[in-house]
Amino acid sequence: MYNKENLTKLKKMESLAPEVMKELIAVAVALTTQCPYCIDIHSGNARKAGTSDAEMVEAAMIAASLRAGAAVTHATHALAN
Repeated sequence: MYNKENLTKLKKMESLAPEVMKELIAVAVALTTQCPYCIDIHSGNARKAGTSDAEMVEAAMIAASLRAGAAVTHATHALAN
């Protein structure tokens, strides 16, 4: 699954959906940092660029996994006591 050559596909992805790709990334980052202003601006821009409900939810789930992922590794510290 992990293959660095896959990164070469990013340019193709951006050429296929330049505005949506950038704005969805911005939405995911805004949700991760929990900035309400950024969420409002970037989700609005993503919608204008044609983002679907499914794409918006996927960006949100990615943000959730990034934000909560550290809880799993930090839990190992709780077991040390």
